[in-house]
Amino acid sequence: MSHATTRPVAAAAAQTLFRVALGGVLIAHGSQKLFGWFGGGGIEGTSKGMHAMGFRPAKPSAILAGVGEAGAGFALALGLATPAAGAAAATTMGVAASVHAPNGFFATEGGLEYPAVLGLAAASFTLGGPGLFSLDALTGHVLDRPWMRAVALAVVPAAIGVQVYRRRKTLTNDRIAPASGTAVDDGSANPGTP
Repeated sequence: MSHATTRPVAAAAAQTLFRVALGGVLIAHGSQKLFGWFGGGGIEGTSKGMHAMGFRPAKPSAILAGVGEAGAGFALALGLATPAAGAAAATTMGVAASVHAPNGFFATEGGLEYPAVLGLAAASFTLGGPGLFSLDALTGHVLDRPWMRAVALAVVPAAIGVQVYRRRKTLTNDRIAPASGTAVDDGSANPGTP
């Protein structure tokens, strides 16, 4: 007698439903940043917000955030290149959670709850794969190998750490500059420089 409570096809269907829903949420949020859809600020508005939050140069940061959400969300919804897609979304949401962390946990107070849950959900697909009903499964998991999952998961905390460090350094410099009377170069004066 089997003690299984869920059939494999039902589990695969549930996994697919959750993956597609997560991808859809990420696509919507990324589209706000990239295109101004759904009441978003588009690249220009998002760039202003990124600058104020300490992400410099602001415009490339806005583009990366939008692609990290919309692009990764699209790939997750399809179940394509799931390790890379999950890692990109987890990194983007991890950085967003770090911005919200000073406000506490709950989203109602502007806390990290929402981006943290989205990031953990994306990381779970990086770890566990996209499931039976996915383009990765259809293509024989060419872009979803166990070693790819391990590498993708290892990159997430390092990438978050780099972004959090750069942001904190920028915000510190922003606070110091007015006191010393020096201007802060945010990289926007000459967009051709890294």
